[in-house]
Amino acid sequence: MRLLVVGAGATGGYFGARLVRAGRDVTFLVRPGRAAVLRERGLRIKGSGEDDRITPRLVTAGELRDSYDVILLSVKATALARAMDDIAPAVGASTSVLPVLNGIGHLDQLSARFGEESVLGGVALLATSVDAQGDIAVLAPGATLTIGELSGGGELRADRALELLSGAGFEVTAVNNILAEMWGKWVFIATAGAITCLMRGTVGDIVSVPGGTDFARAVLAETGAVAAAAGFPLAEKQHAVIQNTVTQPGSPFAPSFYRDVAVGRSTEVEHVFGDLIRRAAALSVDTPLMDLATMHLRVHQHRLAAGNSP
Repeated sequence: MRLLVVGAGATGGYFGARLVRAGRDVTFLVRPGRAAVLRERGLRIKGSGEDDRITPRLVTAGELRDSYDVILLSVKATALARAMDDIAPAVGASTSVLPVLNGIGHLDQLSARFGEESVLGGVALLATSVDAQGDIAVLAPGATLTIGELSGGGELRADRALELLSGAGFEVTAVNNILAEMWGKWVFIATAGAITCLMRGTVGDIVSVPGGTDFARAVLAETGAVAAAAGFPLAEKQHAVIQNTVTQPGSPFAPSFYRDVAVGRSTEVEHVFGDLIRRAAALSVDTPLMDLATMHLRVHQHRLAAGNSP
């Protein structure tokens, strides 16, 4: 089976490299600038006990001719529209498109473009980033990928994707309730992003001051209430894991949202925060703290668009 990884960044690059090492037929669809870096340095993974370099097979937009069995879509939500145009020639009748973006709004866009039967749901959990040299830095050990079908006839596609992705040095699981898994990650990303971006500090920084722990719990209560109203309440264990993560004393944890804001990069505010508060309003769920966090990041985006530094 043939796999097309869209984007050789922190997520796609990591999973794709592990799959290459496992002997899978992997091609990376990348922009010309990224292609130049990878041709010069190779695709390198380093940190947390990992040290590897592969020579990836690369294509750029316009070079795709044949369809692939699975397309792993790992771009940011802000690049989704362009990515859909780029991958269109590679989507055949039996292709499964597996996005691992944050939130769930992208599922509607992909289903409208390629058909719901072609789209799988996916949740990627890993701590990686791309460093100044273009290498993938592993910030913490462990990576998991959870997949599942969205429509009633997708079981065979999910099974084929599971076969292709398994046994490559990371945990991959197929589940029947992928939307619940995706909502769980959405709650986690939105909660962690909101508290760290609003307070401009790590989890440890926030909970070290009076009111910090209560603030984190209050944001989680809002995001969890939206998920419950949408029909995907957090399981007790899931809630406990998220709450422990965002209230752990001394924790250096800060999500990519915070890291992007701290260095003046663009964020996925509309896809992760904006979509959540729009759904909350439609479901009559009050989210004053998430509303504030959304406005905060919208101001950040406005300043970037105006050419102002953070």
